[in-house]
Amino acid sequence: MLGLMQDWPLLMHRIIDHAALYHGRREVVSRSVEGPIHRTNYAQVAARARKVAQRLARDGVKQGDRVATLAWNTWRHLEAWYGITGIGAVYHTVNPRLFPDQIVWIVNDAEDRVIMVDLTFVPLLEQIQDRLPGVERFVILTDAAHMPQTTLRNATCYEEWIGAVDGDFAWAAFDENTAAGLCYTSGTTGSPKGVLYSHRSNVLHAMIACTSGMLGLASSDVVLPVVPMFHANAWSLGHSVPMAGAKLVLPGAKLDGASVHELIVGEGVTFSAGVPTVWFGLLAHLEATGADLGHMTRTVIGGSACPRAMSKAFKERYDVQVMHAWGMTEMSPLGTVCTLKPEVAGLEGDAYFDLMMKQGHSPFGVDMKITDDDGTELARDGKVFGRLKVRGPAVARRYFRHENEEILDADGYFDTGDVGTIDPNGYLQITDRAKDVIKSGGEWISSIDLENLAVAHPDVAEAAVIGVAHPKWDERPLLVIVPKKGALSDPSAVIDFMQGKIAKWWLPDAAVIVDEIPHTATGKIDKVTLRKRLADYRLPGF
Repeated sequence: MLGLMQDWPLLMHRIIDHAALYHGRREVVSRSVEGPIHRTNYAQVAARARKVAQRLARDGVKQGDRVATLAWNTWRHLEAWYGITGIGAVYHTVNPRLFPDQIVWIVNDAEDRVIMVDLTFVPLLEQIQDRLPGVERFVILTDAAHMPQTTLRNATCYEEWIGAVDGDFAWAAFDENTAAGLCYTSGTTGSPKGVLYSHRSNVLHAMIACTSGMLGLASSDVVLPVVPMFHANAWSLGHSVPMAGAKLVLPGAKLDGASVHELIVGEGVTFSAGVPTVWFGLLAHLEATGADLGHMTRTVIGGSACPRAMSKAFKERYDVQVMHAWGMTEMSPLGTVCTLKPEVAGLEGDAYFDLMMKQGHSPFGVDMKITDDDGTELARDGKVFGRLKVRGPAVARRYFRHENEEILDADGYFDTGDVGTIDPNGYLQITDRAKDVIKSGGEWISSIDLENLAVAHPDVAEAAVIGVAHPKWDERPLLVIVPKKGALSDPSAVIDFMQGKIAKWWLPDAAVIVDEIPHTATGKIDKVTLRKRLADYRLPGF
């Protein structure tokens, strides 16, 4: 017997239609790529998204076709997302921080027919367009006054392009499992792999993200996604913020501390999200100017581990709660958020920050377990750590163009490649990537724990830890430090600082100072490149 409820497919256009109907006058504020602050609202975004859909359909874009975006977080990019999916086509967010060869590879692999591009990236595409034979048209996300002279084939101005249609357009009807978005993994250990989101997975993920135990978004919030839309759906914020009806503030191309602070205070931001490197810049600006964070009360930090010192600075100096989060492209991407359950709500001082250094607990919709290398599930005691595996309605089951390759275990779990613990209250703590954990004398050492401790030293701007060869112990940790300007001439002082705070055998055997630590296109420490740069390093005495 089946239930007698309405057939109401979970389609992305329902999100923007809801925002337009019930929160239509709520502002969408952007720092435009051209410079000025731009103001619109959800009603106007929805209307213009229909024009995008109508124009794409007129140009022959069909259901299942891929339309790439190479763009910052702005209202035009948001309109494009909903317009593309409104005809059953697939938005493909291209990360502009990738190397040109990587961009060529993923655009060709995706078989993008159209690329919608911000002014910033027009020169990049001009250099590589001859290597993109499948791209039929480049739509430049600007108005006629700022339309550049360009060699891009069939280039057109976005405002004129959608201005040629009237917006009298009905969203297409199709199954909720229809593909909606395509995002490629960073590909640090091989060619990037495409993760193909469905309408159903995007809508369910947005609903999950809105819940109080996760991001807890409400229509009274003012949300600033500093995390780019080309980073795994901007952690759902392009979907969940309109769903909640919250005011949306989009930072455009300017992500420096002063520019981010201007938006936070000027627009009354209450909630933000970004990677640690962005918040380092914001905190440095606050320290230099003595400014505060206005109405902001909480921020989600993910992408890489949030240093304890950063969490304490936000909480103790600015009364902003840091919610550590973990996820990955294959998970749409949220897997856990570190919000307080009743069992731990009374924690204070060091015990509070000990908990907040964990990646958090999973919501309904994410099943999570840790196993040994043989697949045997391990205890949830907060001590034993193993391979982290997940499953759920917004978790990938195959990679794009690799449909015949199995990536799930017999129980339908996806191996994340992370190593971690789960405590009795369900809080996850990532101890390392499986490929980055340091194996010393048969025991594992967490490079993340060492990095977080090193960054707590007042003279350290950034730190990374990698394993280097040791004749007796196989591997030992090497600490790599970027000091704050004019500070720290002796890197061994940081190892001294770490004494007594961790097990003695975890202490790095040596430390080196570098001018910069390499990062991936998604802002994470690039340990593959770092290990190559230090491949000839030998520990003292060997």
